[in-house]
Amino acid sequence: MENNRELQGLGGWLILVGIGVVMSPFRLLVNLVSTYKPVFENVTWEDLTTEGAEFYVPYLSSLLVGEITFNVIMFVASIILVYLFFSKHYLFPKLYIGTLVAYLIFIPLDAWVVTKTFPDTEMFDPETIKNFSRAIAVGIVWVPYMLLSKRVKATFVENLPRKEAQPTTESIG
Repeated sequence: MENNRELQGLGGWLILVGIGVVMSPFRLLVNLVSTYKPVFENVTWEDLTTEGAEFYVPYLSSLLVGEITFNVIMFVASIILVYLFFSKHYLFPKLYIGTLVAYLIFIPLDAWVVTKTFPDTEMFDPETIKNFSRAIAVGIVWVPYMLLSKRVKATFVENLPRKEAQPTTESIG
């Protein structure tokens, strides 16, 4: 039990996780605004999504709405992760892993949908490869850490539901 107390707290490798968790909402917000704001300025949205318009692209509106929705969900999840991390909530490792897995699924899925919307587009362009490689590397490093680390198990214990006492044959009668 003494060893567990030494491992409790946001120390060790969790400091690196914490830095990433704190930076994530800012990174996502900057990315969201810089990527999608120009689409909604002036008449760009109408030019791209109105059938018959000069720059109309079929299904582009669905693609953009899907990407924006995913990014907004990830932004909200990143804010929740900051709270869970600093409150040492037992759900932090699960949500953290869940967001990493969501990125690993979304990046190639989004790349595939982009190629269906823009057939001349390369599915794995350099930016997609960079993002997917980063997601894989983060997953390879931090998923096992979240699942196996004694520090993670000792730290993220707040609000852990109490296990109800299971009735035994002696207590039943």
